[in-house]
Amino acid sequence: MSKRPWRLIASRRDDSYRVFSIRTDRAVSPRNGMEYEFYVLESAPWVNVIPVTDDQEVVMVRQYRHGIRDFTLEIPGGLVEEGDTPQEAACRELREETGYSAREMISLGFVHPNPAIQNNRCYTFLAQGASKVGAQAQDGAEDIEVVTYQLKEIPHLIRCGQITHSLVIVAFYRLFMEFYPKCV
Repeated sequence: MSKRPWRLIASRRDDSYRVFSIRTDRAVSPRNGMEYEFYVLESAPWVNVIPVTDDQEVVMVRQYRHGIRDFTLEIPGGLVEEGDTPQEAACRELREETGYSAREMISLGFVHPNPAIQNNRCYTFLAQGASKVGAQAQDGAEDIEVVTYQLKEIPHLIRCGQITHSLVIVAFYRLFMEFYPKCV
């Protein structure tokens, strides 16, 4: 394995959609000198928010996901809009999807959702002291129900297949490893 980066020789944007665009790159392998074509889904960064109330309840969302044509149990999240920091996006998504706000936002870091074909990051935040401050502000393409679970219930919900979204599971992993190791 060569640890040198692949040399990019050409790049073109093929198509652009509401939340991502498709780019085709041609690059040269430093290992064998051959040219290869790669397809990249370009997207803005994403955020995930784990809202925890003072009573240790996690504010979650059950929402329709058209890719699987079913509802999933998740945490609030979405795209980082141009001009926003990830933390600003996290505060906005929490408020829009749940009607909640938080006393404190703590960064739990980021992951690359699928570095083989995507160029973005997903940032995770712990929203401590979450409390209801208003109504949800869903857009027309969203179908979201707000639900709460005790923090100690989350590992069971993951193990029994109630939480299946990989980025949500990663977010809870980060939370439990850093803040609540006794829950797992």
